[in-house]
Amino acid sequence: MLNKGELPKENEVVINASNHVAGRLATVVAKLALQGKRVIIINAENAVITGDRNMVIDWFKRRMSEIRTHYNPEKVGPKWPRRPDRILRRIIRGMLPYKRSRGKIALKRIRIYMGVPSEYSNREVYVIPGSMLKPRPGLKYVTLGEIWASIEPSEYEAWKEAQGIATKGGKPTKQ
Repeated sequence: MLNKGELPKENEVVINASNHVAGRLATVVAKLALQGKRVIIINAENAVITGDRNMVIDWFKRRMSEIRTHYNPEKVGPKWPRRPDRILRRIIRGMLPYKRSRGKIALKRIRIYMGVPSEYSNREVYVIPGSMLKPRPGLKYVTLGEIWASIEPSEYEAWKEAQGIATKGGKPTKQ
């Protein structure tokens, strides 16, 4: 666990994104990458966006559908990410000076994975306490995995099948 202002000693940092607020996590990751650390984020599908579930999902769907107009029928661009790892990468990119060389280099130092890859399963995992979701009654939030499931349900189901994850009461559980 990292305290405020504390940096990890090693050059490569593995962070578990479960129950982290995506924006707050992104600020810490962007700062670590700009300082020269290599950052690996696991469980990106469990990162959280706060707000009413329907409002957040409708915002994502509207952002993706409003681009197609009568003067842009092919929907050439811009491209919006749909998968949780790519959504989180785009959030982090927004907090980096990605058009400058130091921002491009910092963005290349960041790796984001859905689930836990085998090479990082036995590594020490850091938790950023300032970006953790503080549970309280009536708190409204949605995970990036739930957003992906509502935008592209067939791809989400295919990924779940490949991971061996079954749903129990709407929440994914390992079999």
